[in-house]
Amino acid sequence: MDHALEVRGVSLRFGGVHALTDVSFAIRKGELFSIIGPNGAGKTSMVNCISGRYKPTEGEIFFGGKSINRLKTNARASLGIGRTFQNLALFHHMTVLDNIMVGRHHLLKNNFITGSLYWLTGARREELQHRRKVEEIIDFLDLQSVRKAPAGTLSYGLRKRVELARAMALEPQLILLDEPMAGMNLEEKEDMARYIVDLNEEFGMTVVMIEHDMGVVMDISHRVMVLDFGRKIAEGLPGDVLADPHVRKAYLGEEDPALVDPSEASAMAESAA
Repeated sequence: MDHALEVRGVSLRFGGVHALTDVSFAIRKGELFSIIGPNGAGKTSMVNCISGRYKPTEGEIFFGGKSINRLKTNARASLGIGRTFQNLALFHHMTVLDNIMVGRHHLLKNNFITGSLYWLTGARREELQHRRKVEEIIDFLDLQSVRKAPAGTLSYGLRKRVELARAMALEPQLILLDEPMAGMNLEEKEDMARYIVDLNEEFGMTVVMIEHDMGVVMDISHRVMVLDFGRKIAEGLPGDVLADPHVRKAYLGEEDPALVDPSEASAMAESAA
């Protein structure tokens, strides 16, 4: 099996707090894989371990078949791992265009010295190439009308889209999305879901997504993993996972799976989030 990412026996502890305990899973190249679970289940902790923000207490993480445990965040980004954050991390005073350009910095070849000789080296040509790539992303995410606006002046939904654009600018092979639809209205969620599917299918990016909206998760995910109190309790096709009694009990607070009609589960899960 050709895996983009493999997590083997990862545990994460902060003193006496066990954020993750012996979590293992693998994600195929080109897959849209969602991680769900109640608040405090360890979802963001897992994404932080993959991106390099946290170092696992135990276990190992492989990207493209090679261990990345010892690599820092910027080295993992250079390998092709991009991410968005649960809380927006944009430069509010910078324009949308410049925020997205920041995502290209790992791809820049010119250094401080060659860059200072802007017209004599390839620095100008390189910048134009990067700007063309950024403009393609702006077109893809329908951000043309705000491309020169300061990011801090945009609506919350648009800022979420700009952060996705910045993550895309890295041209990652694997993109980690931490609650990309949190705080959005229904129309904004529908747009974001469409963009995520398109970047998976058209750009060929492997996607790992944390999301509380179960309707979206069930509609667009290829496979789903469920965490509860830092442990994996289920993994598989969306419908199979939602029907799992352990998931119902953990995610919906349901003691007896027979009490809830399967057709109502998605709505209940969304309200529980």
